[in-house]
Amino acid sequence: MNDQNTLDNFNFDTMTQADFEERLPEIFATHTTGKVSDDPRLQPFLAAHPDAAALVRDLETIAEHARSLFEPVHEPSEDLWAKIQSRMGEDPEPES
Repeated sequence: MNDQNTLDNFNFDTMTQADFEERLPEIFATHTTGKVSDDPRLQPFLAAHPDAAALVRDLETIAEHARSLFEPVHEPSEDLWAKIQSRMGEDPEPES
């Protein structure tokens, strides 16, 4: 099920904050385009429920940071390793 169908099945006009919090995992799991908080179908509900809006923003921040943990780590260039190896082979300067 995609985010279009899932959100269309919810009546945000009559939904309570407790109902929203219960459905939030499903909303996040199926919302695949952009931020949940940017979805125009949620804007009126989030405007009327500031605690729910804050929760969504917090969860979006957590999700963004979690995704960054899986970003590839960039390896230093081969040139850097060659410089390190070259310096390791040099005699240290005498202490004065």
